[in-house]
Amino acid sequence: MKRLIIAVQKSGRLQEGSLELLRECGLKVDYRNGQLKVITPDYPSEILFLRNSDIPGYVADGVVDLGIVGSNLLEEEESETELVLGLNFSKCRLSFAVPKNSKIREVADLEGTRIATSYPVSVRKFLSKEGITADIHTISGSVEIAPALNLADVIADVVSTGNTLFQNNLRELFSFLDSEAVLIKGKQFDPEKQDLLDQLVFRIQSVLAAKEFKYILLNAPKQKLDAICNTLPGMKSPTILPLAIDGWVSVHSVVKQKEVWKVVQQLKTEGAQGILVCPIEKMIS
Repeated sequence: MKRLIIAVQKSGRLQEGSLELLRECGLKVDYRNGQLKVITPDYPSEILFLRNSDIPGYVADGVVDLGIVGSNLLEEEESETELVLGLNFSKCRLSFAVPKNSKIREVADLEGTRIATSYPVSVRKFLSKEGITADIHTISGSVEIAPALNLADVIADVVSTGNTLFQNNLRELFSFLDSEAVLIKGKQFDPEKQDLLDQLVFRIQSVLAAKEFKYILLNAPKQKLDAICNTLPGMKSPTILPLAIDGWVSVHSVVKQKEVWKVVQQLKTEGAQGILVCPIEKMIS
């Protein structure tokens, strides 16, 4: 039987999110720290745990069928792979940062500076686009220490919360590349595995869609129903069920995550009672 071979990060910030997503998609990944391979018993796939920087090359060479990596790594590696879809987790940005007392404030101030980074390709692309000439020093890890050691005037590194910059007495100048976890495949992907890939993508999309919405239930007096339904457009229209109490109904709908609190406040104003907001595990349109 054909199996999808999927590469995920051996260790680091992407691994946890990758395994959580695959499990939410129904793949039983029984992983123990240090394992290099897991065969999923309930879906035809093998999960390989590789060094993050090796994944794009393995996917491009056809050693593995799919990989989950940060999109910033794709920019940096420039490998022969194709984006399947964004996965909406492990979001971060590539940013320039300088010591807090630095006089460097904007793009033009980078001219002639020394920049330490683990992402030289991405930095060169940005500087070239801006017409800036700088001396780029490639450093593998611990980039934040470079200014303190007088190795660089500026660093360019991955930023998520900014806490690491703060702890190293650095301030963020500006970001130049946004990144998130993505699913990639090789350009010579085995066509006989396309159906398996389509099934996996369908599951992922259902899981990701569910994270963007909440299921909402409430009780409402019939005379307020029109106003409440206008507040709850849902996917198509709210579901309305009669209650045992005369003159009252139960209303069920779906609301965008980012609009939940605004909608709940409006519903209370319109006379809704007993409002419940619940997570959605999967959502199939």
